[in-house]
Amino acid sequence: MLDFNHETLHSSCSGLRFTRLTIVFVVSMCMCQGMSNQLTLLGTRENHYDNMVRMYSNCSVVLENLEVTYTLEHQDLSFLQSIQEVSGYVLIAMNEAATIPLFNLRLIRGQYLYEGQYALLVMSNYNRNHSSATLNYTSGLRQLQLSSLTEILKGGVKITHNPLLCNTETIQWWDILDKSSNPSMLFKTDTFARKCENCHPDCVNGSCWAAGRDHCQKFTRLLCAEQCSRRCRGPKPIDCCNEHCAAGCTGPRATECLACRDFNDDGTCKDACPPLKLYDPKTHQVVTNPNAKFTFGATCVKACPHNYVVTDGSCVRTCSAGMYEVEEDGVQRCKACDGPCPKACDGIGVGALINTMAVNASNIESFRNCTKINGDISFIGTSFTGDAHYKIPPMDPCKLEYFRTVREITGFLLIQSWPENLTSLSVFENLEVIRGRTTHFQHSLAVVRAQYLRWLGLRSLKEVSAGKVLIKDNAQLCYIKLNQWASMLRSSDQTITILNNISPSCWGPGPTMCVSCRHFNRKGCCVDSCNLLQSEPREFEMNKVCVECHPECLLKDGIPTCHGPGPDQCSQCAHFKDGPHCVPRCPHGVPGDGDMLIWKYPDSIGQCQPCHQNCTQGCSGPGLSGCTGASTHSTLAAGIVGGLLVIVIVSLVIFVLLRRRRITRKRTMRRLLQEKELVEPLTPSGQAPNQALLRVLKETEFKKIRVLGSGAFGTVYKGLWIPEGETVKIPVAIKVLREATSPKANQEILDEAYVMASVDHPHVCRLLGICLTSSVQLVTQLMPYGCLLDYVRYHKDHVGAQMLLNWCVQIAKGMSYLEDRHLVHRDLAARNVLVKTPNHVKITDFGLAKLLMADEKEYHADGGRVPIKWMALESILQWTYTHQSDVWSYGVTLWELMTFGSKPYDGIPASEISSVLEKGERLPQPPICTIDVYMIMVKCWMIDPSSRPKFRELIAEFTKMARDPSRYLVIQGDLPSPSDRRFYSRLLSSDDMEDVVDAEEYLLPSKGLGNHDNHPCNATNGHPARENSIALRYITDPTHNALVKEDFTGHEYMNQSLSETSCSSRLPEVLNPNYEDLSMAWGATLFPPSPPDDLKPSHHVFKGPEYLNTAQSSLPLTTKESLDNLDYQADFLPRATTALTRIGVFLPAAENPEYLGLGTALNAPVR
Repeated sequence: MLDFNHETLHSSCSGLRFTRLTIVFVVSMCMCQGMSNQLTLLGTRENHYDNMVRMYSNCSVVLENLEVTYTLEHQDLSFLQSIQEVSGYVLIAMNEAATIPLFNLRLIRGQYLYEGQYALLVMSNYNRNHSSATLNYTSGLRQLQLSSLTEILKGGVKITHNPLLCNTETIQWWDILDKSSNPSMLFKTDTFARKCENCHPDCVNGSCWAAGRDHCQKFTRLLCAEQCSRRCRGPKPIDCCNEHCAAGCTGPRATECLACRDFNDDGTCKDACPPLKLYDPKTHQVVTNPNAKFTFGATCVKACPHNYVVTDGSCVRTCSAGMYEVEEDGVQRCKACDGPCPKACDGIGVGALINTMAVNASNIESFRNCTKINGDISFIGTSFTGDAHYKIPPMDPCKLEYFRTVREITGFLLIQSWPENLTSLSVFENLEVIRGRTTHFQHSLAVVRAQYLRWLGLRSLKEVSAGKVLIKDNAQLCYIKLNQWASMLRSSDQTITILNNISPSCWGPGPTMCVSCRHFNRKGCCVDSCNLLQSEPREFEMNKVCVECHPECLLKDGIPTCHGPGPDQCSQCAHFKDGPHCVPRCPHGVPGDGDMLIWKYPDSIGQCQPCHQNCTQGCSGPGLSGCTGASTHSTLAAGIVGGLLVIVIVSLVIFVLLRRRRITRKRTMRRLLQEKELVEPLTPSGQAPNQALLRVLKETEFKKIRVLGSGAFGTVYKGLWIPEGETVKIPVAIKVLREATSPKANQEILDEAYVMASVDHPHVCRLLGICLTSSVQLVTQLMPYGCLLDYVRYHKDHVGAQMLLNWCVQIAKGMSYLEDRHLVHRDLAARNVLVKTPNHVKITDFGLAKLLMADEKEYHADGGRVPIKWMALESILQWTYTHQSDVWSYGVTLWELMTFGSKPYDGIPASEISSVLEKGERLPQPPICTIDVYMIMVKCWMIDPSSRPKFRELIAEFTKMARDPSRYLVIQGDLPSPSDRRFYSRLLSSDDMEDVVDAEEYLLPSKGLGNHDNHPCNATNGHPARENSIALRYITDPTHNALVKEDFTGHEYMNQSLSETSCSSRLPEVLNPNYEDLSMAWGATLFPPSPPDDLKPSHHVFKGPEYLNTAQSSLPLTTKESLDNLDYQADFLPRATTALTRIGVFLPAAENPEYLGLGTALNAPVR
């Protein structure tokens, strides 16, 4: 027997939120709701702990999930000892406590799975001393005391990142899990030196959860006899458990189970609870089962808890689609909806419409399918004519049909204007109640000056709960009388005013608009008589209402068909009669008492008669001779044999065809191999070929001018590329590797060249060529402006909102292109974005980038030097990198731009960043940003990667903002960004830099070297294109002009006139070489030059590098160049010895000490 006790907050058993629910069985079982917060921290750690104590104290069965997270070492977890069964998953994560005392937990059902596949997760349970350079774990989970856990019904197990956890590697998981369901298994044992005690010698197979005899693993499957179908309590056949048992048993009966696999009915395990209805052969009816019970989780109960809803013999939280909740006899039940299900919507003056005056075109869609309006409904003149001031168009009168589903208005209904083509308020014909909780000048219903309105049509209105009624000055309104309103008012204070209208008692013309019927009412329509003796549908009369007869009643003219609506009130039956009831067919296999099935056959007069008691498959007549079971069995057997024969024949045919095909392939392969010529690929991958163009240059084709920087990999020069047989000069950056560089360094720089040569996008930096001399030389474009970080710092007083938003769009476009190419950047930051012109930026530094295969979504790295303050939380903790982790870095890059080059998390060591992010702290809102821009940054920093926006969504957002920049960025004295032509001249004024040609113009003739006769400008800077120019040898598609519009027709978001994009504006772009800030393009060996004197700030703004370089330098260092900035930390993530330390890389700055070239990825290979 079950007893429900609804108790207060301090009761012994917790439930959903603050409602407590106690269910007492013969053995005291207390249920609690459980949690679904996953890794979310609820307030502080102390608040989070208090929530767990309130939820799980004295709880035996958790209806949802058991989540034990963020506990501290000193906190008492003894409240978990009472838990025996969990319906969902068990999550043990982010804990510092040494022991999780769940030694009474027997069963995990896995009805809800973490990440859709795990029923038990134990991960990241440790605390580290971050100030130590070594792996110094100060506390964490040491013992997983699940000594009683013997079965997980559904789902797998994941145990990772628990450096102090002992003994779990000894557990025989296939005794707990169902191997046939192929559950997901993931184990990662840390290499940290642990001091673990061995299992007790008495433990079977040396398997235990912790040291000691009490913590040995209990086997209930692997040691069972062959006769056992599921679990057992020993190795003998007599020790087998009942098939309804789960987690083990104490005996062979269904009442001796430790837990039930399906349902627990007063201590007896069953596969279903007793049904609500049974067929009674005595009364020939389906009657209520006196022993019926409801299913509540895995338990059978006599009544559902008061805060649950009853439907179809189950206790549920919400009704299913097509049903709504209704209270009957004090019990909440689900009832099928008659038409649309109830839907409550905000009215005028409430919620989203709080500042709205009336229904109009801007809000009419919010009233679709509403049955209840919480607030008011008003129609005024601007509803249908539009509002030019607020730019609201006229409303389509057809959309008034949305109100046809409304049954209740809690405020008032005001009609001051109505469409000319609508002569009534029939769209409100189903409105039943006007509550009048808010009034319009004390009126809850007001119809005023609706000149085209002829009748109201409010035929369902039954009540005006409060407020007055005013119907006035409606020139064509009739069918209004005072007496028809009296029964609708609830208070004597309510009055009715009807003035200046055309004056009968009804809501409008026709029999459906009557307040009450003179004769009879048929489904809301007044009629003269009911169809008692003829016509269809056949009816009977009850209280002047025509009610249809039951469909099973036989229609006969001249005599009454029925005397009531039920099937037992028919004069004659249309088909058969079972007892007093007319039925379409006699009972055929209907459940009766116990496990007995009821079978009947119709006799000569259509009366249903019971079959012989030995007929088990029905009958067609009385006695044993009428039984139909034998023929049914023979037909069934013949069907099964025939089906099996067909399956065997089809299987043999398929086998023969496949074997012949395999033999043919082998013979073809043997012939092709013997001929030593393969005419088609043997194992085609199906992937598209990489057709990127890699130019191999001669050393005589380029000239080095001066050194820009040097490092462990080599030296970077500023130079000129003079193609063989040409007279043009192209400014370039040349990276020369040292001859003594290790093979691994050579491979890494060639990998970077492969990535750069594979991209082709206006906002992504690409490789110009490679020279394969004894020292590999890489050639890329030269850019005078340097990196975007330095640019916004130097020009922060001149950078405008338009420019900032244009940069945001361009960076997002470049990253979207990399995502389409399955390329994860991993090091997106403002320092890795180069400025081609003030209106054109490009993404560079592919040192950390990795290409994914087409079917890959993420990859895992082994550590190395990484930009901690720009990384997503999952990348810091789990080394997981995806396109969504690049979105996180994009958000930090936006923050750098909007703060004009400020350092993110300045003053916080990189080693503490993960804990800061886990606590919910994020970068503050920049002063120039509105909430719209800052919310985009916050979305980029969501913990769940799937919640972050896609790059294509970011493109759309910032494109919209770039069209109205002053609305989203507030900058005092907003001015356009500087464009100092003297800066170009000084940069290009060095030796041999006269008459230079931009690299893209040379390689893409359509942009610069093409000879356009009809154009007044020569974009080739005085060098006409020749018909057989060598430039054509370096471009595969002469029609490719992706950058023509961007470089020569003005930026797509700038409000430029035609003159700004005309020929006069092209010359500065031709004179501007491309990348000068080579540190962004080449990572560790390239650095931006010092800016001209007039661009330098008055003080040095860089105090330290952004990367922590722990290797020893091969070059002498000064104190000024010391690496004391932990924004990039080499040993933050646990890993094996990295390639960084082995190579001994240290890359000193050439001129700018801010970023010491650590953009190049020196991390270990991707796993």
